[in-house]
Order: sequence, then structure tokens, then C-alpha cells
Amino acid sequence: MDKRMLTPGEIASTIVNVNTKRAELSTKKCILLGILAGIFIGLGGLGNILVTQTLGGIDPGLARIAGATVFPVGLMLVVICGAELFTGNNLMTLAVMEKKITMSKVFRNWGLVYVANFIGALLLVVIVFYSGTLSGDAATKAIGIAESKANLTIMEAFLRAILCNIIVVLAVWMATAGQDIVSKIFACWFPIMLFVLCGFEHSVANMFFMPMGMMLGASVTMGHLITNLVVVTLGNIVGGAIIVPFMYYNCYLKKEKATSKN
Repeated sequence: MDKRMLTPGEIASTIVNVNTKRAELSTKKCILLGILAGIFIGLGGLGNILVTQTLGGIDPGLARIAGATVFPVGLMLVVICGAELFTGNNLMTLAVMEKKITMSKVFRNWGLVYVANFIGALLLVVIVFYSGTLSGDAATKAIGIAESKANLTIMEAFLRAILCNIIVVLAVWMATAGQDIVSKIFACWFPIMLFVLCGFEHSVANMFFMPMGMMLGASVTMGHLITNLVVVTLGNIVGGAIIVPFMYYNCYLKKEKATSKN
């Protein structure tokens, strides 16, 4: 029987190998694939807005669940089609812990990909705005989402961002375990659905949600946007680049020192 999934230890080794290669990506590939990821995550956010607005008048709870089932399409596109997503790339620190790459290479990748993700998200915002895709109640919903993010306290945004990227990198971890496309879809779907239902904060998603609301007339300033992105980005790094890699490195990759007997 063919092996359908990797064990946790095998996933850890695969993540290290993948991110060792990722650290060597050219600037051109980082930017182009990063722009795609920004667009992909934004499309998931756009679907979330449209679904929750459509069902919101019927049942707000059902609308929230339905919107959460649509948003994971963004990560599915990133994982299966191929793109560079800052939050997923936080797992590169696992390769640093294994001494396969240096932090300078990690920071280079993160910097290029983060900027490219923002460019991709903004490109989608402009296209959606001028295409008239969001109008009426859908525009009101988008404005509400942007304003709710702007009104979070620093502590709320930071803690929600930590929880968010713990879930996101675990979704990437699970997708790495899957050896077929259906497995990867489901691995992305349920964890990301969970973080949306919980209202956690994802930096790249906010690169779409907040500027989209601002274009439509939300009471959100550049100061709100910058503050949110800085705080949420730092929280995402704590969750995705420190907590999860530290745990799995120590459980599956770290070589235990042999204890000497007297």
C-alpha cells in the first residue's frame, strides 16, 4: 500500500529541506511568488466578505461559519499552486535551528516576501475597487471589518496574531504531511477555517482587509494600518517562527546528548 502521509518526524525533516532551498530563492522569484501569495490570500478574504454579507441577514452565526469555509482557499492556492507567503515562511527558523541556513538568509526572504505580499494585496484591492465587486451591503461589510481591526488594542492584536500563526504554520505542517492534493486541501481547510472563526489576526490578510475598507470609506487612517500591521506581524512571528518551530525542533530534530554513566 502506498504511503499516504508523512510522520511528524518526517514532516520536520521535509520542512527543513524545503526551507533550506527556499532560502536560496532569487530576488525575482521571491517577489513574483510573493505577489501571487498576497493576491491569493486577498481572494480568500474577498470571498469571506461576500459570503458573510450574503448570509448575514439570514443568520449571523451561519454567515460567520460560511465565510470561514471560503477563506482557506487562499492558503490552498499558496500551498498547491506555489507561492511565497510571509506567515508560512516563518517556519524557516526550523532550518536555522538545524544549522542549515543563517538568520540573515531568513531575514532576506522575509523582507522580500513581506513587501511582495503587500504589493499583491494592494493590487487586488485596486482591481476589486475599480471593478465594483464590492458595493452596497458588501462594501459596508468590508468597511466594518477594516474598522474592527483598526479598533483592536495592541495587546488584543498581538495575542490574536500569535494564535493565528500557530494555526497557519500547523496548516502548512499538515499539508506537508499529505502526499496527494485532496489531503493538502483538507489540511489547509480546517485549521484556517478555525482561525477565521476565532477572529485571529493574520498580517497578510490584513494587508487586504484594511486597505480595502479604506478605499471604500472606512474610518481607518494610515496610522491605524501601520500600527496594526507592525503589531500583528510581530505576533505572527512569535507564533509561527518561535513557538511551533521550537516545540517541534526539540521533539523531532534535536539530537539528545548521551548521558555518561559513572
